[in-house]
Amino acid sequence: MNFISTPIADLYIIEPKVWKDSRGYFYESFSGRAFAAQGIEADFVQDNQSFSQKGTLRGLHAQKAPFAQGKLVRVIQGSVLDVAVDVRKNSPTFGQHFSVELTGDNHKQLWVPPGFLHGFLTLEDDTIFTYKVTNYYDKESEVGVIWNDPDLNINWVADINLEDLLLSDKDTVLPAFKDWPSPF
Repeated sequence: MNFISTPIADLYIIEPKVWKDSRGYFYESFSGRAFAAQGIEADFVQDNQSFSQKGTLRGLHAQKAPFAQGKLVRVIQGSVLDVAVDVRKNSPTFGQHFSVELTGDNHKQLWVPPGFLHGFLTLEDDTIFTYKVTNYYDKESEVGVIWNDPDLNINWVADINLEDLLLSDKDTVLPAFKDWPSPF
């Protein structure tokens, strides 16, 4: 596994070593030893998976303490634009975001530690997105910021009309970043 630093500390793109032959491919999607060697302590307790059509936007979400989560995210089938926003109050990159395209073909993953908002936009129909988390989901601990916040200025550009996005009801009423007191 290759851990690639991003402009935001503690946020990593992970490229696994993929072995391909006439039968298909094989790769390790997680290695505790590789994470430990990188200095990442991640005790995963749950795996989650979503299936979405093109133009589905999920996020920007996080869970506050004591249920804060680290996430290891990847795409099994299809593709997404994956976004993480640093909301750690004492971070020099507070309020900055990073995005990367994750696909079933490129096998890239993103490590999103606690203290980040997370969201993604599906770029293809029938996209399967999966993530390992370091804490259990707790509805009362869920927090978020509206996906199109002007202060965050996230470029969700794709060949998708942003007026036609598929959003959950809760994702349409999340607060603006400037009105949101970060719990991290």
